[in-house]
Amino acid sequence: MKALLIDESPDKPVMKPGEHPKPEPGEKELLVKIRATALNRADLMQKAGKYPPPKGTSPILGLEMSGIVEKTGLGARGFQKGDRVCGLLSGGGYAEYCTIHQELAMPIPDDISFEEAAAIPEVFLTAYQALIWLGGLKENETVLIHAGASGVGTAAVQLAKVLRRARVITTAGSSEKCSLTASLGSDLCMNYKEENFAESLEETFGKNCVNLILDFIGSPYWEKNMQILALDGRLVYLAMLGGATVEKMSLVPILRKRLTIKGTTLRNRSLQYKIELTRNFVKETGKLFKSKKLKPVIDSVYDWNDVEEAHERMENNLNAGKIVLTGM
Repeated sequence: MKALLIDESPDKPVMKPGEHPKPEPGEKELLVKIRATALNRADLMQKAGKYPPPKGTSPILGLEMSGIVEKTGLGARGFQKGDRVCGLLSGGGYAEYCTIHQELAMPIPDDISFEEAAAIPEVFLTAYQALIWLGGLKENETVLIHAGASGVGTAAVQLAKVLRRARVITTAGSSEKCSLTASLGSDLCMNYKEENFAESLEETFGKNCVNLILDFIGSPYWEKNMQILALDGRLVYLAMLGGATVEKMSLVPILRKRLTIKGTTLRNRSLQYKIELTRNFVKETGKLFKSKKLKPVIDSVYDWNDVEEAHERMENNLNAGKIVLTGM
């Protein structure tokens, strides 16, 4: 089959079209003809040699996909050839075909396109895990979502507002991105390039006003996060794009405010964990996508032959929402 492979011969690794063995579905697996996939920062890290795929998974980039079931493996139930599905992958989305466990495959509603469906699995499951499973977001609590216009950010804003009726606060790097988060349900968006978000929050809502923070930035926001978290507040790290080292940090706020701090990745979780997460997510949100109360946010769609251009857009933080690849 055709696939996009990493070419490490130049000074900087690039993607190039090539041939790769077509996978065969194992027990309880589906073979899917991929129609679209979506970019994630993990793709850029793996391409740069900084994020190797988990043992036993496809070396091909791509952590999510949408497509059509081509074949079912031994014991597979619930889907048949011709069904439209999307789902989370440990790798393999940048190709013509992939295999996926039947319990990770999610049916695509008739009125959702393959491009839209490909933009759902990774960001919505990641956001759901961080908000609900790890963050324990409760009804009417206040959540701060950094990088609110990112793929996971746009999903988290919607989930927090629709599932928990939370007061949602976001940070973003432009007025356009703030406008996007507001359209999705954010009650307040702060441009981190123009204002100190901690000071702005305290002026608007008072001290210790945030129950849960989702952070992709890391060390630059540590002190401000500690400043605004409420008693029994929670902080969930999904990435550390701004740095991972905090100098001269004080542990006092953690003890004084009884804070809970967690870090998470999804790709290297066990199959059973991902199955349970997918089940919970579909049970709580399946009808909400059909009714358009939840929706994937697409920044741009590229033909997969233009993958380098798509990667460059993500590297430069130009996207608001998901970047999708099609044309497999």
